[in-house]
Amino acid sequence: MRLSGFLGAGSATSMTSFFSWTFFMVFIPLCVISYTLVPNKLKKYHLLLASYVFYWLVSGELIIYLLLSTVSIRCFGLWLDRMQSKMKSTFSTVPKEKKKETKKRYIKKQRLIILLAVFLHIGGLLFLKYSAFFTFNINKLFEHFNIPVVLAIPRYLLPIGISFFTLQALSYILDVYHGVIKADRNIGRLALFLGFFPQIVEGPICRYSQTAEQLWNAGPVKYENLTFGLQRFLFGMLKKLVIADRLSPIVIEIFDKYNEYSGAIIALGAVSYTIQLYMDFSGSMDAVIGIAQIFGIRMPENFERPFFSRSISEFWKRWHITLGTWLKDYLFYPIVTAGKMKKLTASARKKIGNHFGPLLAGSIALFCVWFCNGLWHGSGWNYIFFGMYHLVLILSGSAITPAVNKINNQLHINADSFLYRLMQMVRTSVLVVIGELFFRANGLRNGFAMFGKMVTGLLPSLPDKQGLINVLIRTGRNSKDLIIVAVTLAAVFAVSVLNEKRISVRDELAKRKILIRWAVFYLLIVYIIIFGAYGAGYKPIDPLYAQF
Repeated sequence: MRLSGFLGAGSATSMTSFFSWTFFMVFIPLCVISYTLVPNKLKKYHLLLASYVFYWLVSGELIIYLLLSTVSIRCFGLWLDRMQSKMKSTFSTVPKEKKKETKKRYIKKQRLIILLAVFLHIGGLLFLKYSAFFTFNINKLFEHFNIPVVLAIPRYLLPIGISFFTLQALSYILDVYHGVIKADRNIGRLALFLGFFPQIVEGPICRYSQTAEQLWNAGPVKYENLTFGLQRFLFGMLKKLVIADRLSPIVIEIFDKYNEYSGAIIALGAVSYTIQLYMDFSGSMDAVIGIAQIFGIRMPENFERPFFSRSISEFWKRWHITLGTWLKDYLFYPIVTAGKMKKLTASARKKIGNHFGPLLAGSIALFCVWFCNGLWHGSGWNYIFFGMYHLVLILSGSAITPAVNKINNQLHINADSFLYRLMQMVRTSVLVVIGELFFRANGLRNGFAMFGKMVTGLLPSLPDKQGLINVLIRTGRNSKDLIIVAVTLAAVFAVSVLNEKRISVRDELAKRKILIRWAVFYLLIVYIIIFGAYGAGYKPIDPLYAQF
């Protein structure tokens, strides 16, 4: 069965998850073996074929969306390229006094091309992904004002990964417009850039300059890339199967039946979901980067240990990095560098100072960024609230920074001390957990109900042993599951601490004797086989971010 379905109701497939046995034990081995057998000059076509076979298996006829997006960006790129070439040739022949006017005219034409490209890609995404949400809310508005009109709520087949490859397509068009890259005439290279099979389900959101040439010039599989790639893949599998999937039933139980549980159990559910989401998403990114590394492809990192962050702003520089940089480069900067925004900033600087002046104009751009960030994740008010929640936290943090620094100086507090940094990390993590509670809640109203019950009932209900026992019984789990999660989390945390200190565990392991290296490798495999959440009693869980 393909991963396609009506909006908000996709159906599962054995190929959707990188950690399914079908993908890991059948598709990847066949892909790698056949890749090594084809001549070097044909390897790029092998990757392209494998990518489209994979996408066909998970989306079926909805592959047409990927094909249309690929053809579209090629046409728009070449159109921009012709316009830029024409501008240069015309620019060299016009008199000096007319150069400014000529350039302005051609820039206007290029912007119209960009506007059309954005309208088609973002418009199509909005239409497919959000029309049901908007129609539902319009009906609610009509009902509130007693207007006797009920619009039919549309249902559309939604291809997997459309949000990811749409942003990649737009980044290509915008980079051509800005002169960062040249328009590519090779539709095969563009197709592989957009459709490379490991990244199309959950990202990372790559730029053309990062991966297109690597993919098109992929070479033979090397032993180092194979072993390092498999190690990274297995580490991701450890996060996903042992931690995230084991926590999934607990999270579902608490969020679906929060009325039956105390504030302490709701807090447990919020923390569990935050851990689940991070382990699921970062584990999937480990798989993507590991698979790509097998073929010698270097993918951009999407996580840099976000829970070591000292502020919400820093957290979002470490979490889903490629989405954050996309929004910063293609939404935030164009807004703050617009002419009217520059004038607003200059005026604000004079009236409210050099700190709050830029913050005023920046807050407008940040509003656009976080509104889009929230809506990008899903069609629901809880997602929009999630975006606004983090907007308020980031703006508040920026606004009080001078006052905090002043107080620290007056009280002789060392902001770089371990205890101070630990306090900041704990505070940031708590704020993140609260945001994830609203993100995961079954609607915004339920999110507020859960938050209110958690805040008012947390301390009085500690410790709620009976509530925890009820959760475990209802989900078929027991204390051993919690111990396995805790032990595995400790191992992942230890690796994260070393990485935060710029110590690569894989590099250090590579320096050891082959017996030690393979002993660790097999120990990891055995651990996943024994403690992984799969088999009888476990429902296969698709990657969480695939739905976004």
